[in-house]
Amino acid sequence: MYKSEFFVYQDDKPISVCIRNYTEEDFDGLIEIQSECFPPPFPKELWWNKEQLSNHVHFFPEGALCIEVDGILAGSLTALRVNFDPAQPEHTWEEITDGGYIRNHEPDGNTLYIVDISVRPRHRKLGLGKMMMQAMYHVVIELGAERLLGGARMPGYHKVSSEMEPAKYLEAVMTGDLKDPVVSFLLRCGRVPVALVENYLDDEESRNYGVLMEWKNPFKNEGVPGNGI
Repeated sequence: MYKSEFFVYQDDKPISVCIRNYTEEDFDGLIEIQSECFPPPFPKELWWNKEQLSNHVHFFPEGALCIEVDGILAGSLTALRVNFDPAQPEHTWEEITDGGYIRNHEPDGNTLYIVDISVRPRHRKLGLGKMMMQAMYHVVIELGAERLLGGARMPGYHKVSSEMEPAKYLEAVMTGDLKDPVVSFLLRCGRVPVALVENYLDDEESRNYGVLMEWKNPFKNEGVPGNGI
């Protein structure tokens, strides 16, 4: 199980942070975080429910991480294991995460797939999302998976969708000509785009597109001298 304790600075003051696996005792707090991250008009039916959270800690507790700031829950990051074929990247979020219930979790899957990441709005300047993502990289290495993968929304795309195709938008984000709140964040976390997927998620801002972005386990690179292959 995962637990890491350290300090971050807020207004030149060190504050304690802990990343750990979430448990049943955290469920109410995790649902509260979802309500803050996705307020109305976002339908509350799409927030985490306790059945989903129970499945997370039952099927894959290693992929159920949360972060505390001074002992208060501030965010969560959830994953499952799947077998992913880079030659056939097309899928929807609903299909690959079982709608967030992860009953399709494959204990020996080659890929850790991100289901969701949420951070309370008031804590977003502390870099907690990046810290949780890096913690999940540790899990990838510990379990010997090939990669971490997930579909990124492109919430900035709707602003320019009448002017450019989604591939051109992604290219502009990659060259730094445009910034996207999600794709740019994941680039800073070390994730790399591998495929653009149409109808990934019912998401008007992204025009229903998603960008599959991965982080490869550096200890599983095939054909690299010294890795025994």
